[in-house]
Amino acid sequence: MLFGHSETSSPAPLASSVKIVVSGGFGVGKTTLIGAISEIEPLATEAAMTEVSVGIDTPGRDTGKTTTTVALDFGRITLDKSLVLYLFGTPGQERFEFLWDDLLDGALGGVIMVDTDRVEDCYPVLDYFERRHTPFVVAVNRFEAAPAFELDEVREALDINPTIQLLECDARDRESVKTILVALLEQILQARRSPALAH
Repeated sequence: MLFGHSETSSPAPLASSVKIVVSGGFGVGKTTLIGAISEIEPLATEAAMTEVSVGIDTPGRDTGKTTTTVALDFGRITLDKSLVLYLFGTPGQERFEFLWDDLLDGALGGVIMVDTDRVEDCYPVLDYFERRHTPFVVAVNRFEAAPAFELDEVREALDINPTIQLLECDARDRESVKTILVALLEQILQARRSPALAH
């Protein structure tokens, strides 16, 4: 017996960790999504919005948003004993693109969030993920005040590959976020089986 364990006992297998990036335009719900699903208190590097950001950082409607992510959001969810997802949220503004390289380094895939009131805000993110050949799904966050469009209309506006999953979500709802993450894992597996379908 060593340290109270049988010599024949085998150690519990270590859980595999997977890095997932959550990205999208400013104020689209990235911090909210990570907070809704994380099993730990999420780390959020939020800073107060100042007068300098007026006209530059605007969520497109009166949301009461007074802060913005300036580095990253971080959360964790354990799917089972063998798989742990680490979620990293990017700053939404294109001027923080220099941080995206570090955040995407080692990531298996990403969730790109879309606000139908400001679809154009996610174009730089879509381009970035496609250039890096990083598998992703697109999540349309349904804001109450946002225009309601059919998913086919959103897909056409984004001009994304038909193989990319496009889903509705409520970033505040844990079950809705779970659905998005499961879809992403399926997209990652599909991309690994057929690299040509990764983007």
